[in-house]
Amino acid sequence: MARAKQPTPVRRELSSEYVSKADRKSPSEEQEAAAVSGASGSVKPPSSSSLAVPMKKEAGVVTLLIDVAGIYISFLTWAYLQEKLTTTNYGASPVSKGERFKFPVFLLTIQSLFAALGGKLFTVLSTPKGQPVPAMIPSRAILPPLLLVAFTNALAAPFGYAALGHIDYITYILAKSCKLLPVMFLHITLFRKRYPLYKYLVVAAVTAGVAVFTLHSGSKKHKATSHSGQTSWGLLLLGINLLFDGLTNSTQDYIFQTLQPYTGPQMMMANNLLSSIITGAYLVLSPWLVKTGLGEWFGMAQATGQEGELAGALAFLARHPEAWRDVLGFALCGCIGQVFIFHTLSTFSSVLLVTVTVTRKMFTMILSVVAFGHRLSRMQWLGVGLVFGGIGVEAGIARREKLAKEEAKRKAKAAVGKAQ
Repeated sequence: MARAKQPTPVRRELSSEYVSKADRKSPSEEQEAAAVSGASGSVKPPSSSSLAVPMKKEAGVVTLLIDVAGIYISFLTWAYLQEKLTTTNYGASPVSKGERFKFPVFLLTIQSLFAALGGKLFTVLSTPKGQPVPAMIPSRAILPPLLLVAFTNALAAPFGYAALGHIDYITYILAKSCKLLPVMFLHITLFRKRYPLYKYLVVAAVTAGVAVFTLHSGSKKHKATSHSGQTSWGLLLLGINLLFDGLTNSTQDYIFQTLQPYTGPQMMMANNLLSSIITGAYLVLSPWLVKTGLGEWFGMAQATGQEGELAGALAFLARHPEAWRDVLGFALCGCIGQVFIFHTLSTFSSVLLVTVTVTRKMFTMILSVVAFGHRLSRMQWLGVGLVFGGIGVEAGIARREKLAKEEAKRKAKAAVGKAQ
C-alpha cells in the first residue's frame, strides 16, 4: 500500500530582525534533511526552517574585512549625507537663510535606479561561469509579492523623510533601530504568531528608551533650526514608516521562504527597479496630483510647489548645483551598501550581520552627534543605552540560538553517518 504524503507542519519562525534568507532552508536542504531522517529511522536532525548556514570555508579573513568595511563606510557615509540633505540650508548667506532639499520621492527614485543597476551587475558577476544569469522575475507567481515589496518600500521613505521635518536625526536613528516592533506587531496581529518572553522584554526596553530620549529632548541648538518641534506628529509619521518597513521585511521573508530559488541579488534588482517605476510614475503625475483634493490635503503644493516634485527638485538643483554631489553620493552609497549586505549574507551566515548591524547603528548615532553638533542630556544617553542594550540582548540571544542549532545539526549528521 502506498504511503500517504504527510502535510507539512506549521513551523515557528525566528522573530529576530537579523534573520535573513541565508538562515532559511532551501528545497534541496529540505530534501536532504528528509533523506537523512528516513535513512536513520531514529535520529532526526532539527526540523526548524531557521537553521543558520555555517560560514563558508572558502571565505577568508580578507573577504570578511572587505565586507564589514564596505558596510560601515557606505552606510555611515549614506547616513551622513541623509542628515546633511535634510538639515542643510543650501544657498545660505548673510542676506538669505537659503532653502532645504524637500524632495524625498525624487531622492528615492535616484537611489532606486542606482541600486537596480547595481543589483543587475551583482547578479551577473555572482553567477557561476557556464550558468545562465537568473531572471529578475522568474515566474508570474513571484510578481505580486515583489510589487507589494516595491510599493511598501516606495511608501515608507516619504513618511520617514517627512518625520525628519519634526524630529531630530538622532531620534530618527533610535526609532529606526526598532524594526523588531513593527515586525512583531504584524506577525502577532496578522499571522497569530507567539514569541518568547524575552522578545516582549526587549520591545519594552527599546520602547522605553525611545520614550525617555524623546521626552528629554533638550537640544537647544537645533530645536529651532533643524525641525518644527512637532514631535508627536513626527513620531506618528515615523511610526507609519516603520509599519511599512515591517510589511516590506515580512513580505521579503515570505518570498525567500516559499518561492525558492530566489537570490538576494535578484531581490535587490527587482525591488529597486519596480520601486523606480512606482516612484517615477508619481513624479510624472505630481503636477496633476498637486491640484487634486488629495494633493491639497497632503499639502503637496507647499512642500514641492505647484509644478510638482520632479520639476521642483530639478529647479532646486539648478539653483544649487552643489546639492547634486550630496544627492548622487547618497544614491551611490545606498547602492554599494546594499551590495555589501547581500554579499555578506550570501558568503557568511547572518550571525555575522548581527554585530555589524548593531554597531553600525551606534556609530551612525555617534557620527551624527560629532558631525552636526548635537548635545545629549544624561537622560537621553540613558534612553540610548536602553535602546541599544535591548537590541544587543536580542541579538546576543539570537546568535546563541543559531549557533546551538548549527551544533545540533552537525551532531545529528555525525550520528547518522556513524549509524550508516
